[in-house]
Amino acid sequence: QVQLVESGGGLVQAGGSLRLSCAVSGSILSANVMSWYRQAPGKQRNLVATITRGGSTNYADSVKGRFTISRDAAKNTVNLQMNSLKPEDTAVYYCYAAFPYNYYWGQGTQVSVSS
Repeated sequence: QVQLVESGGGLVQAGGSLRLSCAVSGSILSANVMSWYRQAPGKQRNLVATITRGGSTNYADSVKGRFTISRDAAKNTVNLQMNSLKPEDTAVYYCYAAFPYNYYWGQGTQVSVSS
């Protein structure tokens, strides 16, 4: 059973930065895809950023140029650097990992951006 534990959320003013981290109990290099999703109150969960096993990255249009997804294989973590934060970035952020035979979610970490 793979476990994902997010950390790094918090309250920040608009224009500020936060760095989220997702610690994975399994090897992240075995995952086909690792992603960050977010869910605002009353809204559906949406994809924010993805990094594939090969290292390719993709971002939602709303965060391009502001967010960067990365991974540290030595520490088995996947990170999300969030810069120039906006109030509309406020949400619970979830880590997601798709392995060849199963997929897993973290418990989420709250990010709140004040105007």
